[in-house]
Amino acid sequence: MSISVFPFAAIIGQEKVKKALLVNVINPKIGGVIIAGEKGTAKSTLVRGLAEVSGSRQVVDLPLNITEDRLVGTIDMEKALTDGRRSFEPGIFQRAHENILYVDEVNLLSDHIVNVLLGTASSGVNKVEREGMSYSHPSQFILVGTMNQEEGLLRSQFLDRFGLYVEVTGSKSLLERKEIIARRLEYEKSPMDFIKSWEMETYYLAQEIQEAMEFLHRVKVSENVMALTAQIVESSNCAGHRAELVIIETARAMAALEKRTNIIIKDIKEAADYALPHRKREPPKETQAPQEAEQDEENQQTQEQQETQEQQETQEEKETQEQQEQQQDNRSKKEESEQPDLPPDDNMENNRHNEETQKNPQNDQTSVDQIDEIGRTFVVRNLNIKPMDRKKRKGEGKRAKTKTDSNKGQYVRNGIPKGKLHDIAFDATIRAAAPFQAYRENHGLSIAIEHTDFREKRREKRTGSTILFIVDASGSMGAKKRMSAVKGAIVSLLNDAYQKRDQVGLIAFRKNEAETVLQITRSVDLAQKCLQSLPTGGRTPLAAGLLKGYEIIKNATKKNPDILPIIVLVSDGRTNVSLQEEDAFEDALKMAKKLKEVGIQSIVVDTENDFIKLGLAQEIAQAMGAKYFKVEELEGDGLADAVREYSI
Repeated sequence: MSISVFPFAAIIGQEKVKKALLVNVINPKIGGVIIAGEKGTAKSTLVRGLAEVSGSRQVVDLPLNITEDRLVGTIDMEKALTDGRRSFEPGIFQRAHENILYVDEVNLLSDHIVNVLLGTASSGVNKVEREGMSYSHPSQFILVGTMNQEEGLLRSQFLDRFGLYVEVTGSKSLLERKEIIARRLEYEKSPMDFIKSWEMETYYLAQEIQEAMEFLHRVKVSENVMALTAQIVESSNCAGHRAELVIIETARAMAALEKRTNIIIKDIKEAADYALPHRKREPPKETQAPQEAEQDEENQQTQEQQETQEQQETQEEKETQEQQEQQQDNRSKKEESEQPDLPPDDNMENNRHNEETQKNPQNDQTSVDQIDEIGRTFVVRNLNIKPMDRKKRKGEGKRAKTKTDSNKGQYVRNGIPKGKLHDIAFDATIRAAAPFQAYRENHGLSIAIEHTDFREKRREKRTGSTILFIVDASGSMGAKKRMSAVKGAIVSLLNDAYQKRDQVGLIAFRKNEAETVLQITRSVDLAQKCLQSLPTGGRTPLAAGLLKGYEIIKNATKKNPDILPIIVLVSDGRTNVSLQEEDAFEDALKMAKKLKEVGIQSIVVDTENDFIKLGLAQEIAQAMGAKYFKVEELEGDGLADAVREYSI
């Protein structure tokens, strides 16, 4: 049955997407394009309509539920059953050769399919080693993907394989939106008549593309063009050299489209707008060093700030001592006036409190608490949480992919059964038995299957995680409204947990202990309410917070062995309260190493924002074997952020 496709030339607007697709058809060396944007913006319609203007190229769809054997190819069942010999049946990779391979919702593709796709896309050759066969064939295709960023981001390795990136949005023009409605209604009324009415425009566009393809080899790349391209890419701090090559090839296609043999500056800048958004990276701090004169000025400013800070601290200490002496005098006078009315026990308790205050003046300050408002929230970057083991889980959720022994997961591969056979993979079983039919007695059956032929399905599904937040609520977090920003970041993480169907819990450590603010629950709203009323103040018992987190995760795992536990520590790494009689930071490091030894996956969010960085939270993260982020790095930045993602 012939399926009508909305004409490419009839689509209104989206000129940037159109050009990205057309230059890839003109010059396949660009490496494809990924189109990201909101729903209903004609992403799929544009790609599927591309075949009509790309000459002999066809659009080959890659379904999200495809199995590996249908992608790379497998044994030809018919020949195996009838002739008893192994023969290769090609998969989608062979059909995609010299065509357009289109993946809709590419960010939802299974990891093992992504790995296979990466290998073939980079080499241009599909190599198959399975079912006793060894076969290879060329597979060079234009890779086009569409996605909605709200449903997740891409792995950095896969993202970099797309030469160009375009973000698409709906039209803001009322006239354009009205015309879109009119054309769509006309198409739905009579698809064939609508397609016929656009035949001439489609033909002229196809001719223009064909002429540009023939003209491409005449476009020259000068030394100045290469120098300008290298300069632009270097300023964007891109990894590797793929960006330069993509920009050059895209600029060549743009010049060929306008029948020019030379590349102009406009081509380079426009090509960079397509090739760099998903490759840009923040420059490392080492590369941001100023010139020597600026360094001297900064050093002088640093010394002045340190001297000013020391003077302020000295003045504050004097004022604190004076206030304490005055408070003590007032308290003594008040005690003398009220002493006859107080029982002897109360007098002894007051005297003991005064002695403790004199020994440790900080105790008076620790009793002063403050409650900060929740700061700005944002869309959280992809944390790339994956199970650290090969355990099969039965839980439900959307966070991470895991193996499962239930019959509900996606069938991704097959294997030889271990123990009792269940969930038979009929396709793989028949393929295993097919080559031996000429030598077996079938006893009137269509196919003879022996015990060694059986294959079992290996399934995969998504599961939620159990995220335990361990939050530093000590007095240092209240300085410079730091806790307000931290609360905003935690609420952003909680919103992400809600979308992924995670369970959450909350621990706060302050003063001399760690407190379970919220037991593990699915109520993210309750966690947000507890966080909003969380006070700040007191000392910093970091080791106690890690110990409490370990105990809660241990108990939760006993109740439900299928959970995927994750600890998120939010702290600057400073600590001044130990569990034992030793250095407080060393005590915290010991607890961090214990969490790593028991295999609890963890994330450390560093809240340090002081002028002089101590890097204590990063040391804790290394001891925990944790992924390390600064607070500002949690915020997602579209697809470009996926390139910077920190993998487990």
